[in-house]
Amino acid sequence: MKKSICLYFQVHQPTRLRLYRFFDIGKDSHYYDDFANRTILRRIVQKSYLPMNELLLEAIRKGKGKFRVAFSLSGSVLEQFERYAPEAITSFRRLADTGCVEFLSETYYHSLASLISPAEFRHQVLKHKEHIQELFGVEPVSFRNTELIYSDSIGAQVREMGFKTMLTEGARHIMGWRSPNYVYSNDLRPDLSVLLRNYALSDDIAFRFSEKGWCDWPLTAEKFVGWLKATEGDIVNLFMDYETFGEHQDRSTGIFDFMAALPEQVLATGEMDFVTPAEAAAKHKPVSDISVPEAISWADEERDVSAWLGNELQQDAYNKLYGLVEKLSLVDDPMLWADFGHLQESDHLYYMCTKYFSDGEIHKRFNPYDTPYEAFINYMNVLSDFIIRVNDAVSQK
Repeated sequence: MKKSICLYFQVHQPTRLRLYRFFDIGKDSHYYDDFANRTILRRIVQKSYLPMNELLLEAIRKGKGKFRVAFSLSGSVLEQFERYAPEAITSFRRLADTGCVEFLSETYYHSLASLISPAEFRHQVLKHKEHIQELFGVEPVSFRNTELIYSDSIGAQVREMGFKTMLTEGARHIMGWRSPNYVYSNDLRPDLSVLLRNYALSDDIAFRFSEKGWCDWPLTAEKFVGWLKATEGDIVNLFMDYETFGEHQDRSTGIFDFMAALPEQVLATGEMDFVTPAEAAAKHKPVSDISVPEAISWADEERDVSAWLGNELQQDAYNKLYGLVEKLSLVDDPMLWADFGHLQESDHLYYMCTKYFSDGEIHKRFNPYDTPYEAFINYMNVLSDFIIRVNDAVSQK
C-alpha cells in the first residue's frame, strides 16, 4: 500500500476589535475595526488565498484528480469574504467543484467553546456545517477543532455529532514512543479516527522555509519529497495555516514555486499518494487508540491551551464571557448572539498571552497590540459594554 500524504490548510481571520475606550462603555456598541478587517483581509486574499487557490487548481488539473487537499474555513473568515472579498468565495467554490478538495467542519467562530460549553460548541459546529453546505454544496464529514484543540472527551462529543474523523496535533507528551504517521482512534469512541499532525515536517514549510540560518535551507521540493519517502508509517499529515503562503512566507522566498513543484514530485515517485482526511480514515485502519485526557493543541512548545488560558488575564476574560450563556439563552437576541460569537474568537485571548521565552516572538508577530495588557484592557472594555446590553435585555423580558 502506498504511503499517504494528507495536506490540510486552516483559513481564518479574526474580527478585529477597534480601540474601545472606557468612556465608550454604555454609549457605543459597535466593537469592530471595520477598516482594519477590510484592509487586512483584502491584502491576504490578494497575496495568499487567490494565488494559492489557482496554484492548487492547476496541481489538481495536472494530477488528473490524484492530487487531493483539505481546508477548514472559519465562519468568521467566511463572513469577511462575503462582506469584503466575494471573489474569494468564488475561488474556493472552483476548488470544491473539482471533487478533489475536502472541506472540514469546525467551530463557526474559531472559539474555545469545546473547553467549557458543550451546548455552545454543538451550536457553532452545526452553524458552521450548514454554512459550508450553503456556500460550497458539500457536507463536511471530518472535523478539526479551533487550533487543533483535542481531548478524549472533545473527540467523543465530535463523534456524537456524526463526524468520523478528527484532526489534532502529534504532541510529543501524548505520543511517547509512538509515531504520528499512523491513524489512531479516540480512547472513548473507537469509531472516531484521529489524524495526528507531523509537526516537524509541517513546520519545515510553515516556519522554517525562509530561515536562511536553518541547516536545511534552502528547502526544495525534491529534498522534501526525499524526507517524505524516508519517513516511517502509513501517512504523513501536513497541517498548516493557509497564510503560510504569501503572507507569513512572502512570494519572494520561493514558497509558491515550492508548492507548485511538490504535488508532481510526490506523485512521480509512484510510492506515495495524496488523500483527504476522510479518505485517510477509509484507507488506513487505526493501529491503536490514543489517550488524551487533557486538552492539546498545535500552539507553542507546550502544545496545550496555555496560549489562550495560561494567565489570569485570559482566564478572567474567558470566564466572564462564558458566564453570560444562561442570560443570552433567556433573551435569545440575534444581535447579542452574533456579538457573543465574535467575542469568543480565540484570537482575542491569544493577544493577552504573556509568554516571553521560546514562543514570545511568535505571539508578538501576530498581535496588533503593543502589550498583552493593552489587549486585555481593550477587550474588557468591550465586554463591559456587552454585559450591560445583556443585562438590559434580561431586565426587559
